[in-house]
Amino acid sequence: MAKFRGGMAELMRQASRMQRKIEKRRKELETEEFEAGAGNDKVMVKVNGGAELLAVTIDKEFLESEGLEMVQDMVVAATNAALKQAREHVDGELESVTGGLKIPGLT
Repeated sequence: MAKFRGGMAELMRQASRMQRKIEKRRKELETEEFEAGAGNDKVMVKVNGGAELLAVTIDKEFLESEGLEMVQDMVVAATNAALKQAREHVDGELESVTGGLKIPGLT
């Protein structure tokens, strides 16, 4: 087994630095916004990198022509698409911070 240069104390310091970098980047990403649409963009949803729903916009004519049930389905579809987009972006950004390492509990 190879010895880690600097010992366990250095490894812990590096892990702590990486955790601080991850948390800082995660906070920054919470403010980024992502938007997705459904029904030819007649339903638009905006979320942030913190997986919070920020806004839902529904075309009035679409609601009148398609009905409430269809529009509700479109809201769900658009929300899921926007959340997926946000999650993939956040995961990619955090992966770049860790150099591609998947670290349980940190990422």
